[in-house]
Amino acid sequence: MFYICSNPHFGILPHMKVFAPPFHAAASWPRPPSCLPAAQLGDPPEGARVTVAGLVILRQRPGTAKGVIFLTLEDETGVVNVIVWRKIYEAFRRAVIAGRLLRITGRLQRGHGVTHVIAEEAEDISPMLDLLLAEQGREGDPTFAPQEDLG
Repeated sequence: MFYICSNPHFGILPHMKVFAPPFHAAASWPRPPSCLPAAQLGDPPEGARVTVAGLVILRQRPGTAKGVIFLTLEDETGVVNVIVWRKIYEAFRRAVIAGRLLRITGRLQRGHGVTHVIAEEAEDISPMLDLLLAEQGREGDPTFAPQEDLG
C-alpha cells in the first residue's frame, strides 16, 4: 500500500509525493521458498505469497465443489487450510493426491475468521519423512538425540 503526502518538501511534483508506509518488524515473515509456520499465518497481509509445509491430515474433494480439493496440513505449530483449484490440481496431481508431506506455495486469503492458502504450486516432499528414520539423517544433526540416549 502506498500513501500520498502533500508535504512540499518531498517533491516529485511541487505538492505530491508517493511513499511506502514505514517498515515494522512485525510485518516481516518468511518469504518463499522459506516456509511459514502455521502459527505465523496471521503475520502476512491478505494476498501475500507464502509457502507452507506439513503433513497431510485431511483431503476433501466434495462432489459439489466442482473439482476443488481442500487440504489440511499440520506442522509442529498448528494446521493450515489449503484450497487447490482444478487447474492447479491438474498440474500437480501426483503431489496433491499421493503426498504425505507437502510444500505448498500460494496466496493467503482470509474470510469469516478463517485463513486459507490458495495453492499456486504443490511439491511432494514425503521422502524427507524417511530421513527421520534413517541413520544418516541423524548423524551430526543436533536435532536428533544420539542413538544410545534413546534407550
